[in-house]
Order: sequence, then structure tokens, then C-alpha cells
Amino acid sequence: MNISFFVNGKGIEIEVDPLDRLLDILRDELHLTGTKEGCGEGECGACTVFMNNKPVNSCLVPAMHVDGSQIVTIDGLREFDFFKKIQTSYAQNGAVQCGFCTPGFVISTINFLRENYKKTVTDDEIKNAFVGNICRCTGFEKIIAAIKELHEMNLEIPEKFYE
Repeated sequence: MNISFFVNGKGIEIEVDPLDRLLDILRDELHLTGTKEGCGEGECGACTVFMNNKPVNSCLVPAMHVDGSQIVTIDGLREFDFFKKIQTSYAQNGAVQCGFCTPGFVISTINFLRENYKKTVTDDEIKNAFVGNICRCTGFEKIIAAIKELHEMNLEIPEKFYE
């Protein structure tokens, strides 16, 4: 099956099996290795990417659903100023240890900040927004501290990253 889609603003046309996973296409075919495979079952969030501006677990998205989509990975976000602020906050708060879960957490952080821009949120709302992300090393207190710090900055994150 031939599919066409955009990844990080670049047009892609590729031959795939209809049931290949988006995760495998990104990592194995396009060599975008920032997105990680943790559980392969949509439970850990390590493989989270934006698909049509919404976070999805790329391990659960078959290739046949990717055709015509706009995909943004952690690899494509590194050039943006807000990404650098997120990276700094995670580092300063000690929210990164092995780093395996970090790409998924960063994508989820971006989505959270975008959805809660200039809104008041509680600690429980922050925790609930990240139930789909698992960290086995750092623990959630430092990650939540980084997210709270970022939320207080009122970072404006665009609705679309690439046109």
C-alpha cells in the first residue's frame, strides 16, 4: 500500500503494509528515533506523537490510518523556542533520569500547555492529564514540578506546528 503524509512538515510518500504501525514507519523507515517503543500496547506513552495536532500512541496507529495525515514527532519539535523552555525546565527540575519516557512526556506536556493556556489548574488536573505516561526511573514528583513551572510561564504553543 502506498501512503502519503507529512512528518515534521516534510511530505512523505512510502510503500507500507496496511497494518505496519506508525511507530515502525517513523523509526525504521524514516529513522526518526526520538519516538520510543515502551510497551507496544498504548499503555506507557513513550511513543506519543502528534497526529493531526492531537497526541496519539504511535504503536497503536496502523499505516492505513496515516495516509493524508500530519505527523509531528519529538524530532520535529526541537527547533521551537517553547521546546527549549520545556527541555530546560525538565532538566532544572531533575525530571529526566534515563530519558526513555521523556519524548512522550514532552509531547503530552506540549498538549497540556496548549489546552490549558492561561487557565488555572490544580495538581490533580495536572496528574490526571498524564495518566497515559509512565516513568519508571524519575518518578512523577519532579516531572509534575517541571510541568507546573512551565504552566506558570504561560507558554503560548501554536495550534499547528507546520503549515
